[in-house]
Amino acid sequence: MQRSTEQILTTHAGSLPRPAQLLPLVFAQEAGESVDADRLDAEIRAAVKETVKKQADAGVDVLNDGEVSKPSYATYVKDRLTGFGGEGSIQEVAAAVMNLEDFPDFADHMAATMASAAEIRFTSCDGPVSYVGQAAVRADIENLKAAVETVTPNGTFMSAASPGVIAVFSPNRHYASQEEYLEAIANAMREEYEAIAAAGFILQVDCPDLASGWNSVFADAGPSQFVAECETSIGILNDALRNVPGEQVRLHLCWGNYEGPHIHDIPLETILPAVLKTKAQVISFEGANPRHAHEWEVWGRVKLPDDKVLMPGVIDSTTNFVEHPELVAQRIGQYAGIVGRDVMRLPRDDCRRDRHEQAGEQRDQRVLRGLWR
Repeated sequence: MQRSTEQILTTHAGSLPRPAQLLPLVFAQEAGESVDADRLDAEIRAAVKETVKKQADAGVDVLNDGEVSKPSYATYVKDRLTGFGGEGSIQEVAAAVMNLEDFPDFADHMAATMASAAEIRFTSCDGPVSYVGQAAVRADIENLKAAVETVTPNGTFMSAASPGVIAVFSPNRHYASQEEYLEAIANAMREEYEAIAAAGFILQVDCPDLASGWNSVFADAGPSQFVAECETSIGILNDALRNVPGEQVRLHLCWGNYEGPHIHDIPLETILPAVLKTKAQVISFEGANPRHAHEWEVWGRVKLPDDKVLMPGVIDSTTNFVEHPELVAQRIGQYAGIVGRDVMRLPRDDCRRDRHEQAGEQRDQRVLRGLWR
């Protein structure tokens, strides 16, 4: 894993807008319609190449495939794992990561907005979990390798869903306990984690459940109980990563990056004792939205372990405001002033086609971005 020694390296959180010509094919496949496999594969290859080039042109140092082959960053696993034949819904997922009881009008607005996620198929676990996605992950790897041959990035990463976030998006209907379910997912997903690492890419494990999961339990459990559950999830994930070097892994956590009140979000400082036990060298987290932008100060009270690197988000993706460069520089300076620039890596969200052009098209989707993008 490269450190920001000569310059503060930039990257992003993983999922980027899919090219317009690809989306109808992805949604048709989600709906179970007949799709020309050769055409879909060709459109995915072209989309990865386009996405990689635009990141490089925008100056992103550590880039990826934009996850364009996936309908979303978490639900894609239903096509790579057995045992996910049960029914699920966006409403069930939303209930697990949001708490809008204090804002009934906004909750109604969210419900109407979530109707646009109907193209994404949600599932639940109704049988034994095993990995059958070898061909799919191999195709992702080959497409990204081919695309980066035309650019010269400082690094390349590929995302994969964590056991915890898979369990949120696809609730357990089969295993005797949640821990048993998480272990089964981890044992299966280990094959995907190792394949990505063996290809030479940085593995980003998406773990929104480590923060957003609190919203589904806070009324019934105290913070200490939730932190203990996070520690269990981290331990299970670490075991799944046992054959992947820690310096080749980055962990992303968030509070569900949707536009909403977030008044019940658990503080970053509360969950850090569990999060910092991760094997991953890089810790990625939201640092630019109004509910968590102040938490850069936490790192003045919590010692960053010597083997860890921070990847704070300094540009938010749920607003149509385009942040002023001076503001972004100030956010970077706040973190670097505490932990030092050599343990910094900055995600950025301005590598999409053009933020001004995209503002209108993304307005209706932005509240969902933390759920299904």
